[in-house]
This record gives sequence, structure tokens and C-alpha cells, in this order.
Amino acid sequence: MRDMLEKLGLTLLSLLIASVLYLRVDIIHKGGPVMIFIIVCSIFAATIVLERFWLLYKIRLDSNKFLETILDILKKRQIKEAIEACDKTPHPIGMILKSAILKTGKSREKIKEAIEEACLYEVPRMEKNMSLLATLAHICPLLGLLGTVIGLAKCFQVIQVKSLAFQSINPTDLANGIWVALITTIGGLLVAIPAYVAYNFLVNRINNLILEMERSATELLNFLTESNEAE
Repeated sequence: MRDMLEKLGLTLLSLLIASVLYLRVDIIHKGGPVMIFIIVCSIFAATIVLERFWLLYKIRLDSNKFLETILDILKKRQIKEAIEACDKTPHPIGMILKSAILKTGKSREKIKEAIEEACLYEVPRMEKNMSLLATLAHICPLLGLLGTVIGLAKCFQVIQVKSLAFQSINPTDLANGIWVALITTIGGLLVAIPAYVAYNFLVNRINNLILEMERSATELLNFLTESNEAE
């Protein structure tokens, strides 16, 4: 519910900003109403990218060093201290390792189930809004194409009217339609290219983090299983 309200608020704010820019900035106004939608998409894309980069910055962590610290604590049988260390880290790996540690003494299957349940919560949190960012990166060029078609349609409309009235056609008559066609195409590409680059970077970074989490969880799982067998 909260996420839906946030998106609704961002949508209304984006429409307000886009409308003001459309009315106040001449070059945007010449692009026609399609530019409003392109600006809205750009605001959404920028918000998602900045929020994801901020998240990655907040959860930065040397997973190898953190895992070594947890294993050293567990070797001393300090379960409570290990859980506290997991709670202190902002990285999702903390919650995943904690879920395994809480099952200390249980069977390998039980520990593995706990890890998988934690991953079901943490992984979607890291991938939040990434599908929306990909959609925006694909939609913007199409909006630019729509603007191009509208601009060409205006040009042909002018040609038809002038021809029926037996009037000569000069470049000035077609300028409005050409402006629409060119500006919307440029606007769509200016939003789509950075959004697509950012999407690929973020997806690659998130996938690497997920692999680190899986590797660390597997090592902890093996450690806990060996400890149970030794007992």
C-alpha cells in the first residue's frame, strides 16, 4: 500500500513538473504533448536510478571479510554475538546468514529452507523497480517515434490543405510538424539511452551481490552442517 501511494505521489508530481516545463520552455513546447509523457518517464527513471544507487551505497560490504568474521564467532560457540553482528550490517547477507544461524543444531534441510525463505524476501528488495526501469527505457524511444509520426502527419496535413487551396508550400509551413518530429525523437533517445545503460549496470551489480549472498550462505550452511555432524 505504501509503495503504491509513493508511486501515485511521484506520478502526480511528475505530471505537474512536466506540464510546467511544457508551458514554460519553448523547445519542449515545440515538441508537442508527447514531450509531457517523455518528461514524466525521465523523472521516474531518474528517481529509480538514484534510489537504487543509494541502496547499493548503503549496503556496501566486503562479504568475504564479513563471512570470515561470522565463522570465527561461531567457532567460539558465540551464537548470540553472531546474530548481533548480522543485525548490525545493512547488507541483505546479514539477514540471510542470521536465518541460518538461528537454525543452528537443526538438520541441513531445515537450515537450507530458512536460507531460501530469507532470500525470497531479500532478493526482491534488491530488484525493486528494476522491471519498471527497463520498461521506461523501452517506452521512451517508442514515445519519440510516436511524436515523429505525429509531426509527419502534421506536415502532410499542411501539404493537403495548401494543395486544395492551390497555394504554394514553403518550408515555414512545415516547420511546426518537423519540430515535433525531431524534438520528440531526440527527447525519447536522451531519456532511453542513459536509462538503459543504468539498468544494465544495476542489474549486473545486483546479480553479483546475489551470487555473493548465495556463496556466503552455502559456506555457512556447510560449516553448520559439519558442526552438527561433529557433535
